[in-house]
Amino acid sequence: MRQPPPPHSVQDLLSSYFWSGDAIRSRSVGSAVLSGKVDVPAPPARLVADWERDISERLGLEPGDVEALPLPRARTRWPDYKLCVQAVADWTHSLGLQEVLASAEVALMACRGARYHHDGAQYGSAAFCNLFLSEDQGLDLHFPSAGLRIPLVKGTVVVFDTGQPHAVVDRRSTGFDVADFPPDRDCSQVFLTWELPIKNTDVARALGVCFDIDPATAAQLDEEQVWWNGAPASVCPSSGRWRQAG
Repeated sequence: MRQPPPPHSVQDLLSSYFWSGDAIRSRSVGSAVLSGKVDVPAPPARLVADWERDISERLGLEPGDVEALPLPRARTRWPDYKLCVQAVADWTHSLGLQEVLASAEVALMACRGARYHHDGAQYGSAAFCNLFLSEDQGLDLHFPSAGLRIPLVKGTVVVFDTGQPHAVVDRRSTGFDVADFPPDRDCSQVFLTWELPIKNTDVARALGVCFDIDPATAAQLDEEQVWWNGAPASVCPSSGRWRQAG
């Protein structure tokens, strides 16, 4: 399912500057969010218990934190891992993304909610494809610029531009609030994430990305960043609103 941006979205004012080889290029931030649900088997109970120990003891996740779990170790105890990957590959193929998943880097992540943020300063050359593996914990993946909230249940899958502000918030909340994630609440989410090359023709077309929209500014930069209204910008971690950096 492709979700268009609301009329007069601030998305129209966003520019991403990203590494392309040895040079910084400019592009628009894709305004579409592709989402759906695929049928994936539940991870084995012993693997889920392993994740829970890692989250509480090794990672020590605080509300809003997003950290990596060891994928190679998980795969040795996850006989249905390939079925999960195939389900996402079939879904992306149905969207016209062809074989883009096969060559993409993949990681296993965990979060205890997530503050509003964008990833364009580290992954401006990519889009993310996420498959959520945890059961429904009463949380939504929220894209404020797109006006979209996606309930997180096992099998939720989404593709989005890394420059899009997003967060994992309580379903009853209008923003991210640490108080929504008390220590006694079971609200951790585990998900697989793939880095899809934003320059891939199918990915760029599906998300609505245009390239080289501001080559003069790109030529002056030496790091990836996202600009809003013609200046470097950041995202309010509580509301997801854009604001001028500095």
